[in-house]
This record gives sequence, structure tokens and C-alpha cells, in this order.
Amino acid sequence: VQLQASGGGLVQAGGSLRLSCAASGGTFDNGRMGWFRQAPGKERGFVASIPSSGGTAFYTASVKGRFTISRDNAKNTVYLQMNSLKPEDTAVYYCAPASISAPRTDFHSWGQGTLVTVSS
Repeated sequence: VQLQASGGGLVQAGGSLRLSCAASGGTFDNGRMGWFRQAPGKERGFVASIPSSGGTAFYTASVKGRFTISRDNAKNTVYLQMNSLKPEDTAVYYCAPASISAPRTDFHSWGQGTLVTVSS
């Protein structure tokens, strides 16, 4: 199964973007899903995760109140609504099967991700 993130782009600080992550070539993972990001020169880090039921989500502190993760299992898609974007949100964003705040240990197919660039 391949996970393809999309929806990135160039936006001014304070703007919004909605990222999508769709599964292809197989069944969408019905476990917890997460978004992760890698800024230039930094390691990939956790952004948000959501359980299979779409219940309580978890967020890294820097995005709480600005980002919202959601999912539509029928569409095999997980979303990340990003509001009040800041230049420090600039990164390549990926989705992956996840634990609370880390990618699932057996997941290695990160794909291309989608680039979000926030200008000041």
C-alpha cells in the first residue's frame, strides 16, 4: 500500500492549507494514522495522530489550536487542516500509520510527501 500526501504549496504566514493523504494499491490502514513533517536540515518529527475511530487526536505542542487532523475511512483518506500557518511550519509533510506520537515501527514507505512553504 502506498500513501500519497498532497495539498501542499506556498502560503503566506497566517494562511491555511488542507493536506490529504490517500492510500493506493491496497486497503487503507484502519489503525491510528499520523502526520509527520521534516523541515530543512532537521529530522522528521511528529505533528498529529488520530485513532481508527476518529476519536481523540494528539498534536505536537507547536500546532495545537492551529491544526486539525481528521479521517474518512470510506475514502481511505486522512486530512490535516492547517490554519494560522507560521514560517516555522515550513516542511515536507508525510502521513504514516502511527502510534500516539511516532510512526509505526514496521512502516518504511514514506513516499514523496508534500511540501508546505510558509512565507513571512
